[in-house]
Amino acid sequence: MTSATTLATAVPAEHRERLMRIAREVSFEAGTRLFEEGRKADRFWIVRTGTVALDLHVPGRQAAVVESLGHGELVGWSWHFAPYKWQLGAEAMSPVRAYEFDADAVRAMCADDPEFGRAIAAWVGRVVAHRLHTSRVRLLDLYAPHGSGERS
Repeated sequence: MTSATTLATAVPAEHRERLMRIAREVSFEAGTRLFEEGRKADRFWIVRTGTVALDLHVPGRQAAVVESLGHGELVGWSWHFAPYKWQLGAEAMSPVRAYEFDADAVRAMCADDPEFGRAIAAWVGRVVAHRLHTSRVRLLDLYAPHGSGERS
């Protein structure tokens, strides 16, 4: 992930501090599924330590890992966009410590304070754009003929 998509650099300090006031510290053991594609997206996380893999269901095959997330990175963006259903799955690849946020509470904060809402929306939008690009490249690496992926 780029520094432009981490909370620490993508969201102004006053909004970041406000968001962090409602954070809850959580831990996940390696192998724990954080969420499944298609299920209700009612929370999100920012990784403190460890690694979370994002995966995509591929019919007739094992789920394809499209990205690995680490320190400072947002896990889950589907909470921000109706119908609030996970677009990918996520699994802890190592022990993970993270900050967890209630999606309803954050969406209410965004609605109550348009400036805060714009900052969060811009951050999540940058993450979505980055994930789309990363997923496309990874899926081309996995399934397209050799030489179809990203070019330098």
